[in-house]
Amino acid sequence: MASFEIPSEQWAQVVEKSGGPVSYKKIPVQQPGPDEVLINVKYSGVCHTDLHAMMGDWPIPTKLPLVGGHEGAGVVVAKGDLVTDLALGDHAGIKWLNGSCLACSFCMQADEPLCPRALLSGYTVDGTFQQYAVAKAAHVARIPKDCDLEAVAPVLCAGITVYKGLKESGARPGQTVAIVGAGGGLGCMAVQYARAMGLHVVGIDGGAEKGESCKALGAAAYVDYMSSADLVQEVKAATPEGLGPHAVLLLAVSERPFQQATEYVRSRGSVVCIGLPAGAFFKAPVFDTVIRMITIKGSYVGNRQDTQEALDFFQRGLVTVPFKTVGLSELQDVYQLMREGKIVGRYVVDTSR
Repeated sequence: MASFEIPSEQWAQVVEKSGGPVSYKKIPVQQPGPDEVLINVKYSGVCHTDLHAMMGDWPIPTKLPLVGGHEGAGVVVAKGDLVTDLALGDHAGIKWLNGSCLACSFCMQADEPLCPRALLSGYTVDGTFQQYAVAKAAHVARIPKDCDLEAVAPVLCAGITVYKGLKESGARPGQTVAIVGAGGGLGCMAVQYARAMGLHVVGIDGGAEKGESCKALGAAAYVDYMSSADLVQEVKAATPEGLGPHAVLLLAVSERPFQQATEYVRSRGSVVCIGLPAGAFFKAPVFDTVIRMITIKGSYVGNRQDTQEALDFFQRGLVTVPFKTVGLSELQDVYQLMREGKIVGRYVVDTSR
């Protein structure tokens, strides 16, 4: 069995108070409990949720001080006595769902993300913007050894989340899905998962650069909300018979796209809310929703089975992640780019620098 020398201290990015900024500093390395593993995080994706956690603008209170991050890919370097299905040296990933009780009615029905005692990485427990992180062994992603840890990191939230949303949409092969926010970190993966699942994609986002990215990843059409004179009609026109997409995935970080979605979704279509703009509301006309038989639903993160399925798409080369890697020390700069809406694809931080 492999053995690892584990330091007593490590570099981390710590949120000291709501609103930030993050502080790059040395903190102690935790030890895993009986049912936990300690993962040497090599790379961590940066998600918009991490910015919300720093700002404290969601209605769920965050742990403070807080180490954010929930897309950590690395190596198991220590484990508790109760952990028997993971070995030291295995590759593993820490996700948004750090742990759950495994005994409530939600956990028993594979809805463990809805567990009332769920632990959330980088939110209610310390996450992956550190060199060593602890997670419940039952919930860490099992990453195949042939997967590049740097490239796979964003799958651990962005990939799993959009894959779950596509499953929840009920869209079938040959049908059309509109992806709102298609040029962003989640969107670039949603386009690929949708294509791999046999769906036609209409990407919706702002700017020519994001349009080029969507088309390169396989979107059949792109609608630029920044230049469109009539977004609703443009989206419909990009679908067979002009009837609108069978499903809409809302990955947007502002409220207006949520209000537009029911206007262009096909009758008997589904609108799936995934993005979580702070303080936003969803409003749709009751009459239209009823007579067109529209389904409106939310989709949270995936369960353990969704995780392994999402990773399988990646391992088979059906999904790649457009990403840029920077040092962990540069995390605050990434947050600033997020605020300015300048990120195409995904940022990954290398914890060694």
